[in-house]
Amino acid sequence: MSELGTSGGPGPGPETAGSGGREAGETAKTTGGPGASPAAGKETTAHDTVEAAVRAQLSKALGGVRGMIEAAVPVIGFTGTFVVTEDVQLAVTVGIGAAVMLLGVRLMQRSSPQFVLNSLVGITVAAIFALRSGDAEDAFLPGIMLNAGYAAAMIFSIAVRWPIVGFIIGSVTGDPTAWRRDPGIVKLCSRLTWLLVTPCIARVVVQYPIYIADGDQSALLGAAKIAMGWPLQVAALAAMVWLLARGRTPLERGKAA
Repeated sequence: MSELGTSGGPGPGPETAGSGGREAGETAKTTGGPGASPAAGKETTAHDTVEAAVRAQLSKALGGVRGMIEAAVPVIGFTGTFVVTEDVQLAVTVGIGAAVMLLGVRLMQRSSPQFVLNSLVGITVAAIFALRSGDAEDAFLPGIMLNAGYAAAMIFSIAVRWPIVGFIIGSVTGDPTAWRRDPGIVKLCSRLTWLLVTPCIARVVVQYPIYIADGDQSALLGAAKIAMGWPLQVAALAAMVWLLARGRTPLERGKAA
């Protein structure tokens, strides 16, 4: 979703996106025989280990560098316009216009519009909040609320030993719950989920006090949202890459990993 609407939802950095692709290419070279299709070889590679499966699936699901840019541009347009003009309607128009422009580029290139559509939905929800009250800072409330919701859900999943990252493994093996039979995988997924939840907690802790402070805090909120959007997410995902690179847990389909 848009950074304005979600305070910078998760998206992998260049190292994260690249690691899955490099590993896939290496396995394809060693396992793809004359009769094997390139797609089959690539699929086998990315899923040889739990760590590789998580890297590949995160890269696929979270948008990469371009997804992060598409999330950041609308909020920069909204915040910058409001700081200069103090016109909420104009700022909303610029923010939504930027998202629509990015969508147009995606459509012309015939590439997946998934992430820019998320951005458009996010900026639209934020715009509704801002226009309803007339206060630009209210555009940032949905993002704060959503990050709080994400944090609560992920912490709960860890507490009950069903860490959300584990379902990435389940989507690969074809058995959504087999990974829970291996305490080591459950522990790994819990650590990875903590790395995903940390940016959400940080955004709420920093941005909510700014939001409830006296006076118009939209400029400060915009700066905080941009600073704590993709840069913070890249840091979290870099930590995930480091953690994943330390192990090679075999991944078996159809039974416990």
